[in-house]
Amino acid sequence: MPRKTVVTINSNGRQSASFVRVASAVGWHVRAQMRDKNGIVAEELSSLPNVTVFVGNLQEPKFLDDLFKNAQLAFINTTHWGDEVAMGRALADAAKKAGVHHYIYSSMPDHSIYGRGWRPLPLWAQKFTIENYIRQIGLPATFIYCGIYHNNFTSLNYPLFRIELQPDRSFIWQAPFHPDIPLPWLDAEHDVGPAVLQIFKEGPREWAGKRVPLAFSQLTPKQVCKAFSRGLSRPVRYRLGPIEIAVPVPAGYRQHLEALEETLSRKCAPYFGPDLEKDCPKVALELWEGYRDIEEYAREVFPVEEAANGLTWMEEVETPQREVDLDFQGSC
Repeated sequence: MPRKTVVTINSNGRQSASFVRVASAVGWHVRAQMRDKNGIVAEELSSLPNVTVFVGNLQEPKFLDDLFKNAQLAFINTTHWGDEVAMGRALADAAKKAGVHHYIYSSMPDHSIYGRGWRPLPLWAQKFTIENYIRQIGLPATFIYCGIYHNNFTSLNYPLFRIELQPDRSFIWQAPFHPDIPLPWLDAEHDVGPAVLQIFKEGPREWAGKRVPLAFSQLTPKQVCKAFSRGLSRPVRYRLGPIEIAVPVPAGYRQHLEALEETLSRKCAPYFGPDLEKDCPKVALELWEGYRDIEEYAREVFPVEEAANGLTWMEEVETPQREVDLDFQGSC
């Protein structure tokens, strides 16, 4: 495989870090932008072969010019810290100025464009605005749409994907998603990198302008809980209910959760929008067959991530798994 130079940003995030690891492993030179080198992931990536860490501010034009200079490829996942749209436009402009051959942007849908009365999810709609700008300036680009991360689950008191530990050692996941409507899933750390690498290998002739639903399974909340139950060898139950926000969250994220509850729950809009549902998970599986499913994640990774957060429930003596009824209310 020819040696390439590829740019990533926010490189210690799950998507970018996943790609940095595989790009380094195949011998590509990675320019990995980070805000700082603090943390385990930043330290790990900094030590990888073929990786040059660029610590700097993405709002500085000179820094962007240096980051993209003579690079052939870029995998860009912007974040909502700061003015995401302005940053996304500046990154695309810098990539085009540098003559980047293939630009993969991690986008998401704007549900309001479909004319069905769906409310846009604010943090996703910003990414869709950036996607449209990238198309407008003629940058050879592909747009991946990531499903729900397995890695979102936690027993900590965070909204939406908290699975709450019960006194009998079972877990309950409460969320507003219909129990029997499938959602798209992927393991961001394990599977984003190999899939993005394959898109780069096949190139813009195959992928320019396309949206790629990057999810390796379509599972209902009930099925997710059954997979977690098998992986953890303890009952995990789904309960349909509102999003509970019990810890401080940024105002923008609170608004996003409110829109998510309306659009994806009460109005049952497809997660990726109606255009990409038919291609999920077929397209992702054609890119990368070695994905990690949610049962394997629950068994092999979830307890490790929980322990890293200072939790100890996995050290308790196990009790036999039992079947439980799923709470259910409402319909779509």
